[in-house]
Amino acid sequence: MSSFPTARPRRLRRTPALRKLVRETTLSAGNLIAPLFVRHGKNVSKAIGSMPGQSQLSVDLVVREAEVLARAGVPAVLLFGIPSRKDLLGSENYDPDGIVPQAIRAIKAAVPDMLVISDMCFCEYTSHGHCGILNAPDEAGYTPQLEESYLLNDVTLELLGKASVVHAQAGADIIAPSGMLDGMVGAIRAALDAQHLEHVTIMSYAAKFASGFYGPFREAAEGAPQFGDRAQYQMDFGNSREAMKEVALDVAEGADMLMVKPAGAYLDIIQRIRDAYDLPLAAYQVSGEFSMIKAAAANGWIDECRVALESLTAIRRAGADMIITYFAKDAAGWLAGR
Repeated sequence: MSSFPTARPRRLRRTPALRKLVRETTLSAGNLIAPLFVRHGKNVSKAIGSMPGQSQLSVDLVVREAEVLARAGVPAVLLFGIPSRKDLLGSENYDPDGIVPQAIRAIKAAVPDMLVISDMCFCEYTSHGHCGILNAPDEAGYTPQLEESYLLNDVTLELLGKASVVHAQAGADIIAPSGMLDGMVGAIRAALDAQHLEHVTIMSYAAKFASGFYGPFREAAEGAPQFGDRAQYQMDFGNSREAMKEVALDVAEGADMLMVKPAGAYLDIIQRIRDAYDLPLAAYQVSGEFSMIKAAAANGWIDECRVALESLTAIRRAGADMIITYFAKDAAGWLAGR
C-alpha cells in the first residue's frame, strides 16, 4: 500500500488519554459562577417549577448552598433578590436591610473566600417589573400603557449608583449591572469611588440581548414585566455591531469585566469580544438554555451530563473566561468524577 495519507490526525484521537492530553479547551469548576435566588424567611426553599433542581432560598439556606459550592471548587455566586415588597422605585434594592445585602453579609461571614456578585438591576424590585424608573406612574401605582411609557435612563442611573454602594458596603466583591442602560458603568463607578469603594469590581452585562431564552427566569426572580417587554433597553438579537459598540462604551467607562448574555446562541459575540478586548469575559448560560437541556434529558432524549459539559466547553472555546450557569454545582461534580 502507498503511504497516503501522510497526515493522520486520528492518531491524536486514538485513546481517551491522548484526547485529554491534546485538548485545546478545558473546563473546570474554577470557571463557573452559580446564580442563586434569595428570599426572606428562614429555612425556606421554594422550588422553581420551570427550572428543575433550582429553588428560591432563604438567607440561611443560601449560606448553606454557598458552603457546598465552595467545597466543590466553585469560586463565585451571583445573587438575585426576591423582595418582601415591590414599589415603583424598587426601594428594597437600596435598603441596607434588603434581602440581597442580608445575604451578602451572611455569605461573606460564613465563606469569606467565596466571591459574591450582586446582580444590579431593578426588575425584581419594581411593582411594574421593568428595570428602572418609568416616566409616568403616579403615587397611587397607576402603570401607564406601553405606548405612553418608557424607562427613564438618567434617573435610574442615580438609583443604580445608590443601590451599588449599599451592596458594596454589605461586602459584595463585584457589582454586575444588568439593565443595559446608557452610562450604567460610569454612574456606578462614580458612586462607588465617591464612597471610597474603589476596590469593588464592576462586571458589566455589556452585551445583553432581548432574548426568548429568559423565560424560566421570570418565574425564578418573580420579575416579569406587568406590561410590554424590555426590548426598549435590551439589544436586538440580530445585531452584532451594536454589541461591540456597547462593549466599547462600557470599557471606556471603567468596566473591569465584561459579560455576554445569553451564551449559547451568541458564541459569535463572545468570540468577537474576546478578539477585540483583553478584559476578563463572562458568559451567562441562561435559564432557558438550562431548562431545555433538563427537559430533553428528563425525556430520555439526551445525556444531561454529556450535553451540559459540551455546551459549557463550547462557551469556553468561544472565548469566555468564566460561565454563569445553573449547572455550576452539578458540573463541578461531574468534572470531579462524582
